[in-house]
Amino acid sequence: MTVTLDAAEVAALGPVAAVAAVRDALAGGLDPDGGVPRTVVPLAHGQGLLMPAEYGGWYGVKVATVAPGNPARGLRRINATYLLHDSATLMPVALLDGVALTALRTSAVSVAACLERLRALAARYGGLRLVVFGAGPQGEGHVAAVRAHVPVTDVTVVTRRGGPVPGWADRHAAAGDGEVAAAVRRAHVVVTATSAREPVLDGRLLSDETVVLAVGSHEPDVREVDGALMGRATVVVESRETALREAGDVVLAIREGALAPDSLVTLADLAGGRAAAPADRPLVVKTCGMGWQDLVVAVAAHRRKEGTPGEGR
Repeated sequence: MTVTLDAAEVAALGPVAAVAAVRDALAGGLDPDGGVPRTVVPLAHGQGLLMPAEYGGWYGVKVATVAPGNPARGLRRINATYLLHDSATLMPVALLDGVALTALRTSAVSVAACLERLRALAARYGGLRLVVFGAGPQGEGHVAAVRAHVPVTDVTVVTRRGGPVPGWADRHAAAGDGEVAAAVRRAHVVVTATSAREPVLDGRLLSDETVVLAVGSHEPDVREVDGALMGRATVVVESRETALREAGDVVLAIREGALAPDSLVTLADLAGGRAAAPADRPLVVKTCGMGWQDLVVAVAAHRRKEGTPGEGR
C-alpha cells in the first residue's frame, strides 16, 4: 500500500534527523557523482524538473515545477511531489509532499557539509550570528537547521525592500541599507537563498572564518556569490560534475580565473577524510540540489512514519 506524507509529516522528521540521514549516506559510501543528472524541461511559463535516484534498497523520483510568475499571483514559485519505491520490486510505497521535502533536505545538506565548523565557531563565541539573504522557506529552513545543532544569538534577514521581521529573525533589512554591510562583516554564517541572478553581497566583507551557505541557484549563468569570495574560500560542492554543469557561482568564478576546478572539495571528500576545510579561510558550501538528497531524507521520513528504524530495506 502506498502511504502519503503531507507537508507536516515530512517536516516532522526535523533537521537533526535529516542531517544525520545525509551524513550517514555519505559515510556509508554513497557517491554523489554516480547519480543521475536532473532533467530540466523548458515550459511555457517556467521549468519542469525530474530528479530520480536509487540507493540503499530504495528508488525515488521528485517531479517539481518552477513558475517565476506565481508569486505575483499569490502562489508558490516552486511545487513538487516525491514518489518513493521499494528498489527490489519497484512498487511505490510512499507519496511525499515535495516542497516540504526540498526545504528539509536542502538545509540538511548545507549543515551536513559544515557541521564541524559550525560547532567550532559556536564553542568559540558561545553562539552564532547569521545573515540570511532571502526571507523564503529556504532562508527559514537554514536558520532552523543551524539552530537545531548549535546556539544562534542573532539573525538578520535581508531582502530587496526589507519589510516586517519574520518570526525566525531578529531584524529585516533592505539590501541597500548601510547596516547590511556591517552585519555581513560580523556574521559567522551567511545564507544566500534568493532568486537573484547577480551576487547579493560583497565577498571581500566576510571574515576568514565565515561560513557561506549558497543555495539559491542551479543554473550555470546565475550566481549569488562573487568571484572575490570564491577565490579566497574553500569551496565545498555536492559533486564536481554537478557543480561544473549547474552551479553558476562556481562556473562564473572559474571563467573569471578566480577559482580552479581542481580546488573544489566534495561532500564525499569530506566524509571520507580525503579533504579538510582549513579554519583560516572562508568556507563556501555551494549546493544545487541532487536526487540522492531527496531520496535519503524521504526514506528517513517514511521510516519515521512507519516506525521502522534503519538505513536499508
